[in-house]
Amino acid sequence: MSTVEAPSSPPRASVYQPFALEILRVRRLTALENLYEIRPPDGRPLGHAPGQFLQVSVVGVGECPISICSSPTRGETFELCVRRVGEVTDAIHRLRGGDFVGVRGPLGHGFDVERLHGSDMLIVAGGCALAPARSLIQYILDRREHFGAFHLLYGARTPEELLFRDELDQWRRDGFVDCRVTVDRADGSWSGPVGVVTRLFESLPAIDPAKTQAVVIGPPVMFKFVMAEIVSLGIPAEQVYCSLERRMKCGIGKCGHCQVNRMYACLDGPVFTFDELKDLPEALE
Repeated sequence: MSTVEAPSSPPRASVYQPFALEILRVRRLTALENLYEIRPPDGRPLGHAPGQFLQVSVVGVGECPISICSSPTRGETFELCVRRVGEVTDAIHRLRGGDFVGVRGPLGHGFDVERLHGSDMLIVAGGCALAPARSLIQYILDRREHFGAFHLLYGARTPEELLFRDELDQWRRDGFVDCRVTVDRADGSWSGPVGVVTRLFESLPAIDPAKTQAVVIGPPVMFKFVMAEIVSLGIPAEQVYCSLERRMKCGIGKCGHCQVNRMYACLDGPVFTFDELKDLPEALE
């Protein structure tokens, strides 16, 4: 079933109008998440930065914001990790390779990767937020010579909810990133650490706060506790980045769902520095 006709011309510049892109393949990651590999028209790269997102639509159903979970260094295609949580994402989950999906974007402000060059990196991700973090992780691995030490702390509720388990194993084996993973509740299949993601800070090697850039992506409940750990490490607030993807809806600052005081997550973010957010009520709550 092809829910959007194949495009006959290049995508339009307007962020208000979606263009149709072909889904090349679909891979199931968990009971709720699928990974979609998508090809832009004419073989041209999407042109996104790590941390940006797309408005993804299905005709007759609606649209929703989805983070791009692959790095712009990974060729002409890109990937989206879609969690089935509502009507639109349920419709996306019914699509298969060869179908077309509507896309607007890339939208928002992602990571200024040039600013990160030359730094040690600490990325902390919780739950399904490993998907948007993966775009930056891949970028760092593909440009490894531009970065120093690289630490990744990732936590999920259960082993079954861990995303990209094959890649997590590969990252650990390759040794290019100090990858530490925990789950809140273990089962017989899990032999790793158990507890919330902040427990992983206990075994984190000594870092140089002046040289380290930290990135935090996860559910709102995680930020308060993770930020306390990062502050205790002495990393300056302007070197700590938070991706606020909660409540985004229209992607262009018109609906007001993602407003955080004077800022909009979809327009001014979703990537902010902690320095921009630390004095704003509700920003990290």
